[in-house]
Amino acid sequence: MLQRVMGLVLIGALSGLMGGCATVGRNPDDPLEGYNRAMFSFNDSMDKAFIKPVATGYKKVVPGFARTGVSNFFSNLGDVWIGVNNILQGKLGPGVSDFGRFAINTTVGIVGLFDVASNAGLEKHNEDFGQTLGRWGMGSGPYVVLPLLGPSDVRDAFSELVVDWHGDPVWYVANIPTRNELVATHFVSERASLLDASRLMEQAALDPYTYVRSAYLQRRRSLVYDGNPPRKPDPGPTSKSSPSAAAGAQAKAALAPAPLSAAHGEPVVAAGRPRSYEPIVPRNYDAVTNVSGEVSAGLKPTRLRP
Repeated sequence: MLQRVMGLVLIGALSGLMGGCATVGRNPDDPLEGYNRAMFSFNDSMDKAFIKPVATGYKKVVPGFARTGVSNFFSNLGDVWIGVNNILQGKLGPGVSDFGRFAINTTVGIVGLFDVASNAGLEKHNEDFGQTLGRWGMGSGPYVVLPLLGPSDVRDAFSELVVDWHGDPVWYVANIPTRNELVATHFVSERASLLDASRLMEQAALDPYTYVRSAYLQRRRSLVYDGNPPRKPDPGPTSKSSPSAAAGAQAKAALAPAPLSAAHGEPVVAAGRPRSYEPIVPRNYDAVTNVSGEVSAGLKPTRLRP
């Protein structure tokens, strides 16, 4: 049953991509904005009608310590795949740490219900195959909203739907009803943990779609570069002879300070290069002092007035 649902999700996403290719958005990262907004509205309607009420009921009925235990359980299972991706990215130390977390929490933490590893100093990581592809230079591709699964991009959608689910141990549970219950519980637990964040977004964002898109793209870029993404280059003019470039050059020239020079043409301060001011002695300084009847050595005040 769940495999069919995942198949329908993949087909829907691919159909949306094919249909949305003709829709050009204003944002270069979101050329499929027409399709994405429609799918965002569909997901939002489904969430308000079914998913959010279930998650809200789960949060009200299940005690906080129990919800934490459920979240820890699925987080512990995820450490295995996280460790694999850290190894694939060449980060051997974090990968070994992830496997150590799984071993400790599965045994001492009672199948992961308690996060003993974090208290022992083993940091929790967040890695997936999409980040692995990004680590080795694969671009994210256009932003895309997947049916039911929400915001993504072409690279991460492929990773999530084709590769990442193979790394989830839940999918290898032989008993199908038990496996379905685990998947549903994980989904509801994740949605319940986001209730406060979604409420804040609804209250603060004038355009929830733009808010979610910006947050997703920034977060994924940060994850790919382990929290230290390189600075994006500022877009320059497309053509040196373009009217906008010429207008910009003229405005810059108009605002540039004129070079200062002495009466006899020698520059005093170079434009654009602030430096300490040094008075320049005029060439006729000696003649001026002789006429005034005053002979001075060096630069000293005189009775001359301009």
